[in-house]
Amino acid sequence: MSGLGGLNKSPNGLVIGLVQLQLPVVETPAHLQAQTEKIVSMVAKARSNMPTMDLVVFPEYALHGLSMDTNPEIMCSMDGPEVGSFQQACVDNDIWGCFSIMETNPDGNPWNTGIVVDNKGEVALYYRKLHPWVPVEPWEPGNLGIPVFDGPNGAKIALIICHDGMFPEMAHEAAYKGAEIMLRTAGYTSPIRESWRFTYQSNAFCNLMVTANVCMCGSDGIFDSMGEGMIVNFDGTIIAHGTSGRPDEIITAEVRP
Repeated sequence: MSGLGGLNKSPNGLVIGLVQLQLPVVETPAHLQAQTEKIVSMVAKARSNMPTMDLVVFPEYALHGLSMDTNPEIMCSMDGPEVGSFQQACVDNDIWGCFSIMETNPDGNPWNTGIVVDNKGEVALYYRKLHPWVPVEPWEPGNLGIPVFDGPNGAKIALIICHDGMFPEMAHEAAYKGAEIMLRTAGYTSPIRESWRFTYQSNAFCNLMVTANVCMCGSDGIFDSMGEGMIVNFDGTIIAHGTSGRPDEIITAEVRP
């Protein structure tokens, strides 16, 4: 069903691109601005790479890297310049995008937030990770539930983040709310590779929905992320799989929810 990776798109299909983004080092506001610009350029690459692409998905930690730094100077807000840049990139390239930010929380530790922006620049989904990976991650647990939105071609789509996907209840709740496609973004490193693989296949089959999953990729000099972009059909079969571990590769496929 991959439709030659989406090149040969059918009328009711939806083409997803998963960006195995190079793992960055982000320690200063200047680093944050540079990484924002890198993500914006990758949105343009996705559009040029696959003119039929409907939705481009960036991994968790795409903007902030894996340092777990909660420095207020590099945290983001929904009305800040980073989100604004992502919204404009979606408008400029006529594409939907899924992005990751670490969001300022005035009452505690930052939230690990995922958003989906439509091709008109509007935020279609706003989600805060429910299950930070204790004891490694410092993020405040999310408080927005598991939203489901109407995406390209009317497909119903949910987003969960990284460790969320290790809990079967998360995928089940997404499906219960009507999701036909569940996105899962992550920053996982290689010790989690096998768990990462079999959970996104089981999440798909046990809930009869497509799952589209992607990690950061490459090394930041300390951590090594594995990429492992994978799109899985509702029967648990793999439609597309990023096996090369090549940073900035975009894994694509057409799905028909």
